[in-house]
Amino acid sequence: MKKNTSTLKKIFGYIGHYKYLLFLSVLLAGASVVLTLYVPIRIGYAIDAIIGPGQVDFTVVARHLITVVVMLLCVGLMQWVMNMLNNKITYNVVRDMRARAFDKLLVLPFSYLDSHSQGDVVSRVISDADQFADGLLMGFSQLFTGVVTIIGTLAFMLTINVWITLVVVVVTPLSFFVARFIAKKTYAMFQKQSAVRGEQTGFIDEMITNQKVVTAYSKEADNQKQFDEINDRLAKYSMRATFFSSITNPATRFVNSIVYAAVALFGAMIAIRGNISVGMLSCFLSYANQYTKPFNEISGVITELQNALACAARIFELIEEEKEIPDASDAVTLGEADGRVDIEDVYFSYVPDKKLIEDFNLHVKPGQRVAIVGPTGCGKTTIINLLMRFYDVNSGTIKVSGHDIRKITRESLPVSYTHLRAHETRGNL
Repeated sequence: MKKNTSTLKKIFGYIGHYKYLLFLSVLLAGASVVLTLYVPIRIGYAIDAIIGPGQVDFTVVARHLITVVVMLLCVGLMQWVMNMLNNKITYNVVRDMRARAFDKLLVLPFSYLDSHSQGDVVSRVISDADQFADGLLMGFSQLFTGVVTIIGTLAFMLTINVWITLVVVVVTPLSFFVARFIAKKTYAMFQKQSAVRGEQTGFIDEMITNQKVVTAYSKEADNQKQFDEINDRLAKYSMRATFFSSITNPATRFVNSIVYAAVALFGAMIAIRGNISVGMLSCFLSYANQYTKPFNEISGVITELQNALACAARIFELIEEEKEIPDASDAVTLGEADGRVDIEDVYFSYVPDKKLIEDFNLHVKPGQRVAIVGPTGCGKTTIINLLMRFYDVNSGTIKVSGHDIRKITRESLPVSYTHLRAHETRGNL
């Protein structure tokens, strides 16, 4: 729950950049709901004008029906504008998040890229962002309207009959308990689904990229078995997420039917006593239906929001990763190098409990060529990674032209090596 709250705060931080569009969208949602809720009253007045055979006031009925048509046209226009605003807010927010995620990719340390598959990173920036956009758009389109509809319907019902309204209010909380129970289960499944989807994307990407290696070592059967295991897990979590999300609608509809039946029964008894007209009872039944309908929609929105929050959390994890250690404040820009490379007492390992390079020393003089050979895994590529400062040594120093490379700006370090190569003074490592 705390993680959800933290993720929501971050999302609202992005939405805050479009607060004026959001305010206009909420304003249109409120206005459209008020007009929609006023329609049943007009229809109720029209019904009351139909007293009996030969006693119908067609003038009153026509006036109310014309008013209803005009209001519905206004509602349609406002909802169209509101949907356009919601789309603009949603896709701008997703655009900003993707831009932040891509910016972070450019400054992430290589240790992160080595420890996370390419497919998982791609899945966060593309697939998770798309899933988040779908959930956020549904939230804007239905959540605001649903909440305003519930509040507005309640206010209109209170003006018609307080006692029937109390019946609606007493039965309705059942929807909250049902939706809350399902939401907890759904979020956990959608979170696992997103994680396994990223794992699957990464595995497929790796297989396609290294297809020649797979074929050379006859690993097709092993890779097929590994893929089937990942695919089965994804199917399992997807089925569970779908199951919990699918029971939301019928469960809330059942509660809504109970509310509607209670209002119809109680309202009919009051109408028989003459405390409410037939037209107003019809109006109240329409309100009861409109009042319970948003609960059904909101419960569906909550399910989608659980998926959206799970995806947004994965994007924020990437955005909030520690970036590459910045250059030292006294770092120098090394434009030209004399060809001297000194590696002194270097210790390094990718994983703290797994030793790799210990007490390594190498001195390359200007004009000298040095070849380092050895079996796979002995550290040849690691030396290049250290020279390029893709990683920093755990201890010891690496110097180029007498300068510790940690005191040289990262931008000028590759230029220095290029200068060495151009003069054939770079050690061939």
